[in-house]
Amino acid sequence: MRSKKPFSAAKSIFVVFVTLLLALAIVPAQAQVQKFKVLHTFHGGPNDGAAPWGVLVRDGAGNFYGTTTSGGTGRGFCTNYGGCGTAFKFNKSGEKIWLHSFTFPKGWSPETGLLRGAAGALYGTTYGGGDTSCYSAGCGTVFALSPTGKETVLHKFTGDPDGMSPAEEQPLVEDASGSLYGTTYLGGEYGIGSVFKIDKAGTETVLYSFTGYSDGCYPDGVILDAAGNLYGVAASGGIAFGDSGYGVVFELEAGGTFSVLHTFASGSDGANPDSLVFDSKGNLFGTTAHGGGGECFLGCGTVFELSPQSGGGWSESVLYAFCSLSGCVDGEEPGSGPLAIDAAGNLYGTTIGGGSYPDCNGGTCGVVFKLDATRKETVLHNFTGGSDGAYPLAAVILDRAGNLYGTASRGGDLKCQPKYGGCGTLFKIASLSADPR
Repeated sequence: MRSKKPFSAAKSIFVVFVTLLLALAIVPAQAQVQKFKVLHTFHGGPNDGAAPWGVLVRDGAGNFYGTTTSGGTGRGFCTNYGGCGTAFKFNKSGEKIWLHSFTFPKGWSPETGLLRGAAGALYGTTYGGGDTSCYSAGCGTVFALSPTGKETVLHKFTGDPDGMSPAEEQPLVEDASGSLYGTTYLGGEYGIGSVFKIDKAGTETVLYSFTGYSDGCYPDGVILDAAGNLYGVAASGGIAFGDSGYGVVFELEAGGTFSVLHTFASGSDGANPDSLVFDSKGNLFGTTAHGGGGECFLGCGTVFELSPQSGGGWSESVLYAFCSLSGCVDGEEPGSGPLAIDAAGNLYGTTIGGGSYPDCNGGTCGVVFKLDATRKETVLHNFTGGSDGAYPLAAVILDRAGNLYGTASRGGDLKCQPKYGGCGTLFKIASLSADPR
């Protein structure tokens, strides 16, 4: 199984020498502990999950749906990882309604969050399991869960040219006909990733295979516009010399035409992009795990915007470079998954490292941040590595009242998987203008 940040590098990236640091207006980092509440502490074992990496989703009643990469009853190949992972439904107070445990033959380690489909079913992917003819740990699956948590495997990936190891960042997306779209991190015709479609009948079609040159490699999910065009990122590649580039943002039109919207150059521009999100005006926002400057060897990451231009093409702007404050108290290396955007244009996300607490297995514990419409950054919560959690890999989600919800991949119950420092938490950060209960 591919290891995941922050424990080791998850993607092919090459050493860069960062020479520029953006001069940006910054609000000093501040922890607002009175607004933060842990709704659920993961304990691992057969009755709970451990290490949530994917973004949450909520229904109209406020119930939470998500996944954990380990825990549950699944054993065999998964035993060394503390279980094969789970999918869960919690009520708005964080109490378990149901828990589904994955088993190796049907897939293990669901790294992305869940898509809640138009008809109420849940869809997701597992990084491994399924077909083992291409790899002993399995090449991954696409699955559906009923509203009560019953699993159906929709597709088992087979490697080349089908695809292998579904992306870890962005959940699947669904079009009006009920077809699902996503990417594989590996596999495809050239072995370095693909974009796929699964129709309502369960038939999979590879829409695009990455070559590793100007189009990039190792894609991390797609989003869909109203016209049926797909947009996504490839974490590496983007130059004529293979996968040694710093990643791209791409569009795959409904008719099949592939185009690169932006190629990252590292340095102040950013490097190794993560998931995208649209605002109401059609602008794209995302983060890069590296580049941007700061005290980090490869750069501490950025928040960027891509805007469509009237004459064609897209223009990129770096909105914020992390570690712009000494000691990276403003955050370091943005987490996976799409940023959250409110009606005022404020952006919300997480960083895996940085913050004011340096005691998470020898590193910093991460933050939840806000980037306002003037692009000033505020730290909303500094993780301590204790009962509140640590290493928030997943993005946060936003409700209509302005409350934020998310998961931390570690911390919480420190007796659970002590080698990694806990099994994680599900948390809420109440809006100052909302009911804090």
